[in-house]
Amino acid sequence: VQLAESGGGLVQAGGSLGLSCTASGNIFGLGIMGWFRQAPGKQRELVAVISTGGTTNYADSVTGRFTISRDNAKNMVSLQMNSLKPEDTAVYQCYAVMELAADKYDVWGQGTQVTVSS
Repeated sequence: VQLAESGGGLVQAGGSLGLSCTASGNIFGLGIMGWFRQAPGKQRELVAVISTGGTTNYADSVTGRFTISRDNAKNMVSLQMNSLKPEDTAVYQCYAVMELAADKYDVWGQGTQVTVSS
């Protein structure tokens, strides 16, 4: 399974950006998908995840500003980021859990840079 991200870039504080991620390859068992981020000098942290049924979970820091969505037919997860702040600057990585009968493992995208200027 491969995760291909798109979106990201540079935006001023208060602006908006969207990220998308598409899973390809042997996607049988594709489960939870979502986004993590890592800022320079900080640990990777969860941003938002969504189940195949649409249940979502957000980090407190992005609740009310970010919206995660999913298109199961396209094996795609998206993240709409509004009211961006400089502290949202980070490399954002797409994440997926493969849930097979005898195995369960995580898959990560390469990451895309989001930079919010003040």
